[in-house]
Amino acid sequence: MSNSLIFEACVETLEDALAAERRGANRIELCSALDQDGLTPSQELTKQCVQNLSIPVMAMVRPRGGNFVYTEEEISAMEAEIEFFKQSGVAGVVFGLLTESGDIDVENTSRLARLAMPLDVTFHKAIDYSNDILRSFQQLNSIDGITRVLTSGGMDTAWNGRNVLKQMQDLQGRRINIIAAGKVLPDNREQIAAFSGVSELHGKRVA
Repeated sequence: MSNSLIFEACVETLEDALAAERRGANRIELCSALDQDGLTPSQELTKQCVQNLSIPVMAMVRPRGGNFVYTEEEISAMEAEIEFFKQSGVAGVVFGLLTESGDIDVENTSRLARLAMPLDVTFHKAIDYSNDILRSFQQLNSIDGITRVLTSGGMDTAWNGRNVLKQMQDLQGRRINIIAAGKVLPDNREQIAAFSGVSELHGKRVA
């Protein structure tokens, strides 16, 4: 079963990225400040990882910690980061935006996804902080350019959110892939995948 699963390792240094690749990770999510759940990595680190890894690199686009409601100034900064990443050789970018009322910020998510094309785009765990995760997932499926959603099903761990992950996976007309995240480890990853049907898993020690 493992042969069909994709393991994405969340890292913040070149050393961690190389170690994850050696352990069998299929893809990297590159961040800074994992203590704040991941912010945009530096341009220098991004270049180092692209040059030294043979697996795809997804780069976080998150200008600050805290909530996922962004000002126009912050969104402009995210646009500049995406422009750099498009030239850097990464496989894709990772971001997530909500409105003050707790819904997906469809307008600005669409704006950033359009800019990021043709890169892959993952909408990150901001979805887990939205008011209605299944409605939010349906909205994301209607936005051009969104490739994946990173989620624990709105719960503290992917295993605890497995019923919601399965509902997301089984959504009629689903276009985007689900990456299960939240305490995903080598000893539980196959159970999470088998129960929910998802084939992509994310964690600091997933591989």
